[in-house]
Amino acid sequence: MELKDKKIGFAVTGSCCNFKETKSVLEAIKQSGVSKILPIVSNSTKNMNTRFYKGIDYIKMLEETTGNKVIDSIEKAEPVGPKNMVDVIVICPCTGNTLAKLANGITDTPVLMAIKGHIRNNKPVVIGISTNDGLGVSLKNIGTVLNMKNMYFIPFRQDDYESKPKSLVLDYTYIIDTIKEAFDGKQIQPILSK
Repeated sequence: MELKDKKIGFAVTGSCCNFKETKSVLEAIKQSGVSKILPIVSNSTKNMNTRFYKGIDYIKMLEETTGNKVIDSIEKAEPVGPKNMVDVIVICPCTGNTLAKLANGITDTPVLMAIKGHIRNNKPVVIGISTNDGLGVSLKNIGTVLNMKNMYFIPFRQDDYESKPKSLVLDYTYIIDTIKEAFDGKQIQPILSK
């Protein structure tokens, strides 16, 4: 499956230490030939000011890199499904908090509203996990979401097993390949990266 002419929803949740990766990920997706990248952010992403980014600067970067306005409210996210706005949604990074809500059908952020509408169209969601409790309380949610229809994980690994033994982070080198496999209805393997 090629990505030429595909429309990508690119959802960002509050794993701020991974925000530095976003621009290069978006540029790689653009180079794959997609026709549109629609940025979607969680409330915390929009409002967070950290040592990595100030919320306003991060939103500006997303809009400039994608050429599209950010979807930053539940009201703006609601039409994503009914208007069939994208072919796939990529959550990168996806926090343990967002994953837990996804696993339990909670829709209280723009990202989750966009996904809720999108999956009713029987289209894929690609998840780039980034959480300090991936091998803790979030592990059950990873298992739940792995068994949900149209949900695909970007391969992930332990982040820093010595100082953060329960932390998981996606392997950014697999994003494009995971999206392609998801369009074919397949979970890329191996799901555990080295």
